[in-house]
Amino acid sequence: MFVTPASFDSFGRKLTHAAAERLSRNWTRVLFNGLLLVLAGVLIFSIDWSVSSLAAFIGALFIFEGFWAMLTIGIDSRAANVITGLLSVAAGIVIIAWPSPSLTVLGIFLGSWLIVIGTITISGAFAARRVLPDWWLLLLVGLAEVPLGVLALAAPGATLAALITVGGIWAVAIGATRIVLAFELRDLPNAVDKAYAGPTSNGATGKSQSERYARAAGSISG
Repeated sequence: MFVTPASFDSFGRKLTHAAAERLSRNWTRVLFNGLLLVLAGVLIFSIDWSVSSLAAFIGALFIFEGFWAMLTIGIDSRAANVITGLLSVAAGIVIIAWPSPSLTVLGIFLGSWLIVIGTITISGAFAARRVLPDWWLLLLVGLAEVPLGVLALAAPGATLAALITVGGIWAVAIGATRIVLAFELRDLPNAVDKAYAGPTSNGATGKSQSERYARAAGSISG
């Protein structure tokens, strides 16, 4: 799932069924995105690419990721998602429109994009730790994207095979992770309801709404 810290600003103070329902509406988008990324990764590894054709395919992935990010619903604000999505779309258009792109150009674009998106995903993962039980999956995604980006930037003009490896690993790994997160998002409202309904450590029900919020947040993040 694409997340930014702004996606979960209110969850540290307020964890409600309505908020979980709003977030869970993303699950089909996340599932569709994950399936397409896995397919894209398989295609990257299985096709005999030229530099120009790989650049066009990577550019199309940038555009797809950008539109998907803009459609992802947070809780407090979608501004960060929209801005990041627009930047991704712009990068994709530039790559596709670039006349006769070289390995260096493609490596620089791919590496820079992975580092930026990975950094945002890492910060978003920590913001989501009180919401998603498996928030660490998002952290792993970010921790995978950043070194892949560094690898692409370290020697952007090295070989076409190196860029194919970076792009393919990213697409398959991130796609598989998003498929897992999609089903977690689908069940998030039920998880919140169960956390609210659960008794406190002494068997008593929380006496205030704030206590129930705190207990639910702790149950989900644990």
